[in-house]
Amino acid sequence: MIGPLQMLLAGLSGTGVGFTLGLVGGGGSILAVPLMVYVVGVRNPHVAIGTSALAVAVNALAGLASHARIGNVNWRCGGVFAAAGVIGALAGSTLGKAIDGQKLLLLFALLMLVVAAAMYRNRAGEGSDAVTCNRDNIAKVLGFGFGTGSLSGFFGIGGGFLIVPSLTASTAMGIHRAIGTSLVAVSAFGLATAANYAFSGLIDWPVAGAFIGGGVLGSLAGTAASRRLAASKGVLNRLFAGLILVVALYMIARGFLAL
Repeated sequence: MIGPLQMLLAGLSGTGVGFTLGLVGGGGSILAVPLMVYVVGVRNPHVAIGTSALAVAVNALAGLASHARIGNVNWRCGGVFAAAGVIGALAGSTLGKAIDGQKLLLLFALLMLVVAAAMYRNRAGEGSDAVTCNRDNIAKVLGFGFGTGSLSGFFGIGGGFLIVPSLTASTAMGIHRAIGTSLVAVSAFGLATAANYAFSGLIDWPVAGAFIGGGVLGSLAGTAASRRLAASKGVLNRLFAGLILVVALYMIARGFLAL
């Protein structure tokens, strides 16, 4: 039975994730699973991953709508990337469900170390907003899409920190356009993963609703703060990378104690 305190914590956790997503972009949703487990108190790691995947997907859809309104989405490339990635997400989430929950959390913590390093070293890259997906690059787009989708499904994450560099590598797309376009894939991967977990009864719907509601409010505040702090984006990324590192080390310690 879900208590009022747990619902409040889910809403506040969603607000925190939404705020960091709006503030720093890719990598913000990596905290959703540890918050579900260690703050909200979702005891089953698989339920935490399935519920997080749904919440992140809905928040990504809200972000996608904002980017679409200003024409910052390459729908063709995003659609091709997402189509391949959905297949990978279904395969990855099926494999994830078959792995012991505590071991999966430990692997998730190791992934967080990679995310922290990637965010710390993040640099804006050059590229073109006029790129298209055609016979010359579609194989690369499909390959990168399937690979990132598999990781996204396995860990139940949005995967923006992987999708953005994958889009730039496979299409030479500019970083700003890649960020907007990545939300097509983040939404698709999250919904595919959530559907797979929901089929197995591994989503806590009330917690997901509270998390999503908080996430929408947090993302609005985070986006507004991001505009004001644009000049300090590099510092924010490094600070958030440090936070992810601390959480990852905590999860690793807890994981080894639970094994």
